[in-house]
Amino acid sequence: MPLEEFVAGWISGAVGLALGHPVDTVKVRLQTQSGYRGILDCVIKTYRNETVLGFFKGMSFPLLSVALVNSVMFGAYSNALLYLSTTHHHDRHTNPPSYAHVLTAGSFSGLMQAVVLAPVDLIKVRLQNQLHPYGLRSLAGASGAQYRGPVHCGASIFREEGVMGLFRGTQALVLRDTPTLAIYFLTYTSLCQAMTAQGREPGPVTVLVAGGCAGTVSWVLATPLDVIKARLQMDGVKGVSYCGVWDCIRISVRRDGPQVFLKGLTLNIIRAFPVNAVTFLSYENILKLIC
Repeated sequence: MPLEEFVAGWISGAVGLALGHPVDTVKVRLQTQSGYRGILDCVIKTYRNETVLGFFKGMSFPLLSVALVNSVMFGAYSNALLYLSTTHHHDRHTNPPSYAHVLTAGSFSGLMQAVVLAPVDLIKVRLQNQLHPYGLRSLAGASGAQYRGPVHCGASIFREEGVMGLFRGTQALVLRDTPTLAIYFLTYTSLCQAMTAQGREPGPVTVLVAGGCAGTVSWVLATPLDVIKARLQMDGVKGVSYCGVWDCIRISVRRDGPQVFLKGLTLNIIRAFPVNAVTFLSYENILKLIC
């Protein structure tokens, strides 16, 4: 099993997270809270009440762990592709695998990522939804500060909801990531092939464009279930309100209308292109350095 794929995914994941986390915080709040009139209103209120540090809430834990998640995503994809087509990263561009193999490997990657990501994403979303100013972090329970940090958040969820509480929203996460990562890798692979002369490796501009487009397309498809996932993850904070994914979908549509599935779409698109462009460029270049 080639380990360099996991190493490259680890580093590129950390780079992408640091770039996109502030936008992700605004997106999560719009999806799970009702006190904002739109993106700009959320940004202004967050900055006014919590300073610029408010946009980075919940980042410390994912910054350490998302590297693992990204490592699993790229590692699972590459090793599944190697198993299906015996195509190693070294000759993936010069001797590309079939689209069927890319879709299958991408789906497997999405499933593996969702299982690893579930507790990390849950803690991130819970921390992002805290509205306390950073100066009042010690006043747990005041100013919306229910959790003092990622470790306290994880321990609290485990104590109050058990092991399964740490995996709240996993079903929605699996339904979101399994098909969208298949499309993610297919879009990236097909664009690299279309923009590169046969038998040659794609240049930096090609990788940036293909990676950015892949991220944008996948997040457009993922946003509806991303909304449901975020609501299920926040469900345990004020007591259980949903009986599962389909119940959450039904209640959300009844309360907010079909447009609820578009919450955060604009921010997902804004974030997706630069984050995934940088992630793929970092990934490809790191592989060249360590292989």
